[in-house]
Amino acid sequence: MTISSPAPGPEVVGFFDPATHNVTYLVSDPATGAALIIDPVLDYDPASARTSTGSIDRVLQAAGDSGLRLERVLETHAHADHLTGADVIRARSGAPVGIGDGISLVQKTFGDLFELDTTVEAFDETYADGARFDLGQFPVEVMHTPGHTPACVSYRIGDAIFVGDALFMPDYGSARCDFPGGDARTLYRSIQKILALPDATRVFVGHDYLPKEGRTDFRWETSVGEEKANIHIAGRSEEDFVAMREARDATLSPPQLILPALQVNICAGALPPAETSGKRFLKLPMNVV
Repeated sequence: MTISSPAPGPEVVGFFDPATHNVTYLVSDPATGAALIIDPVLDYDPASARTSTGSIDRVLQAAGDSGLRLERVLETHAHADHLTGADVIRARSGAPVGIGDGISLVQKTFGDLFELDTTVEAFDETYADGARFDLGQFPVEVMHTPGHTPACVSYRIGDAIFVGDALFMPDYGSARCDFPGGDARTLYRSIQKILALPDATRVFVGHDYLPKEGRTDFRWETSVGEEKANIHIAGRSEEDFVAMREARDATLSPPQLILPALQVNICAGALPPAETSGKRFLKLPMNVV
């Protein structure tokens, strides 16, 4: 596949959340003031079931201080490790929320699990593979990169690509594929799509957990050239990757917030409707996960 050389890139600011190791990105075109936010976090304390908006406030404050105009909130997938702040940002700013059109598969699976009636209309925009729109002077291309989940997408914006959980930093590896609809072979092929981009392409990952040895500072920016040395990819065939990934996934526990996160995130971050008492309730299906 021939990939054209990337255009000059947008300005990117990452906001690291130590509670979930998630990185939220504020991406902008300084020339026009156009901006978007990728993978925002709604703070959630599982012990008290309380939400707060400190993480959202910091991103929006930075956008306001820079005089940016927020045009979209983008999700790389329906996250299992944190609640999304997309709906809060949409309510405050009017910016539409977008996600890959594979979200319908995830909604079906987890809508059934939680007995929720949710549809793709929870999101304002859903993107087919290759969908395009603009961020000021920069073209945005949606690349379907499933495997971690069937709805995963990456966003290529000028000389940058935001890969969600498809890849982590080169010294940490790749994402698990044992969630419903996940598939290690599919992830390997998605990663090859990313690695086919020019080596100088900036890569922004969705999390950093730090390797067991070596680096002690959190990072979330690398490059396609550097990712070719990723410890889960370099020197591995597709079959080797699948065997490694499936063996590793078999040792992993479910994410701590998977049950509250997914029932909120398949609804674009909208919390459950209030009961007549005014209280909202999350569901915790027992003995099924």
